[in-house]
Amino acid sequence: MSLCLITGAAGFVGSTLAGRLLADGHTVAGIDCFTSYYARDIKERNLADLRKNPRFTLYERNLATDALSDAVAGVDAVFHQAGQPGVLPSWGQMFDQYVINNIVATQRLLEALKGKPLQRFVFASSSTVYGETSDLPLRETSLPKPIVPYGVTKLAAEHLVSMYHFNFGLPAVVLRYFSVYGPRQRPDMALHKFINAIARGETIQIRGDGEQTREATYVDDIVEANVLAMRAGQGVLGGVYNIGGGESATLNQIIHRIEQTVEREAVTTHVPPQPGELLHQSADTSRARDALGFAPRMPFRDGLRRQVEWQLGGAR
Repeated sequence: MSLCLITGAAGFVGSTLAGRLLADGHTVAGIDCFTSYYARDIKERNLADLRKNPRFTLYERNLATDALSDAVAGVDAVFHQAGQPGVLPSWGQMFDQYVINNIVATQRLLEALKGKPLQRFVFASSSTVYGETSDLPLRETSLPKPIVPYGVTKLAAEHLVSMYHFNFGLPAVVLRYFSVYGPRQRPDMALHKFINAIARGETIQIRGDGEQTREATYVDDIVEANVLAMRAGQGVLGGVYNIGGGESATLNQIIHRIEQTVEREAVTTHVPPQPGELLHQSADTSRARDALGFAPRMPFRDGLRRQVEWQLGGAR
């Protein structure tokens, strides 16, 4: 079995991926710097079961500033999940944090791994690199034109990964995630906020008319894509792959499905869209299907129910 390194191991996807790799028999080292973007106690809960496993080690390190040589020593596969999250907060004064945590951190990690006998490097990118387009579903051959600073930094990190693959033979695979949801979802994410608001009878602010579409991808499907990227043959190296959930829905439809799941009616108000608010997104995942064997398994209705059960517990 392999020694796997996961950056952002205390986060939503990182901790879920760590649990899967441990269950598969791998040894897992995690790196996390516990940024203040959301509360540390949430991340500690994500880590609680992982810390009980003797095959799990956590390094509390900042990829952008701290020494990494001991953390990367002897690793077989690296899953780079760490980064500064949040699309709309990336405007303005916080932009430097996105540059540091998404670009500088990635470059320093790549430098630490350069020349190492690594089997696979999997980078978690984002569908926001595409920007706004009417050419749907989005394909990896589409020209990336991000319209939010977050997307700019994720695309820059993609280019860094590609450069290290081309120049130094880094065995890299890039996965572009589409709207991840499920248990452990971050509290700042829209679905998490909507579920809480509907359950509590609070008002949801809908930006625009609510007819913008999103493709939500269940976290276990995201994790499966990472595992498949690790296991795939050499032909996938240097490739970029869309990882989507297979279903698109409007924001209004998503809210209605939450109402049905929570069994309460939403209270809504409409506000103007914010800069960088995408109208439509859907993924063509045929490249990931053909190269990685990826196919999303979780229907949105069932995945939503699982998130509601995790998020609300017995609160209803």
